Amino acid sequence: MTGHHDAVASNTGNNPFLKIVAALSTVAGWVSSAMIVVAVGVTCQMIFVRFVLNQSTIWQTEMVIYLVIAATLIGLPYVQRLRGHVNVDLIPLLLPKRARFYLSILTLSMSIAIMAVMLWYGYEFWHFAWDRGWKSDTVWGVRLWIPYLSLPVGLGLLLLQLIADLVAIVLKIDQPFGLEDN
Repeated sequence: MTGHHDAVASNTGNNPFLKIVAALSTVAGWVSSAMIVVAVGVTCQMIFVRFVLNQSTIWQTEMVIYLVIAATLIGLPYVQRLRGHVNVDLIPLLLPKRARFYLSILTLSMSIAIMAVMLWYGYEFWHFAWDRGWKSDTVWGVRLWIPYLSLPVGLGLLLLQLIADLVAIVLKIDQPFGLEDN
C-alpha cells in the first residue's frame, strides 16, 4: 500500500488566470452549498406541510430535485479544485517524474475534451428548453430553462477549472496529480 495522501487545493502561484479560476470555483462551491441548505429547508417545510398541517404539497419535491442536481453540477469545479474527486494514483505513484508529467497532461487533455463535448450538448439542451418555452408537466409547471441552466454553468466552470489545472501543470506551478516528487 502506498499510504494516505491528503487532498490539497490546486496551486495558483502568482498566475492571475489561475487565481481568477480558483476564485470562480470557490464561489461555485459556496453557491452549491447554499443550494443544499435551501433544499434541506424546503424538505423540512414539505414534511411540516404534509404531516403536521395535513395538506398536499405542490412544488417542494420538484424544487428539491432541481436544487440537488444543480448543486451537484455547480459544485463540480470546487471539488476539482480541491482534488476531491476519486483519484486512483497507483500508476502515477509508480511512474518516474517525467512520465507522471506526461500522463497528467494526457488525462487532463482527455478530460477537457470530454467536458467540452458535454458543455456543448448541455448548452444545446438548455437553449432548446429556453427557445421552445418548455415547462415541466407538473402542477407547479416550472420553466425548465431555469433548472437546465445548471448544465452549461456547472460544466463550463468545470471545464475552466480543468484548463487551469492543465495550465498549472504545464507552467510547473502545480505537481502532476497533486503528488510530491519522488
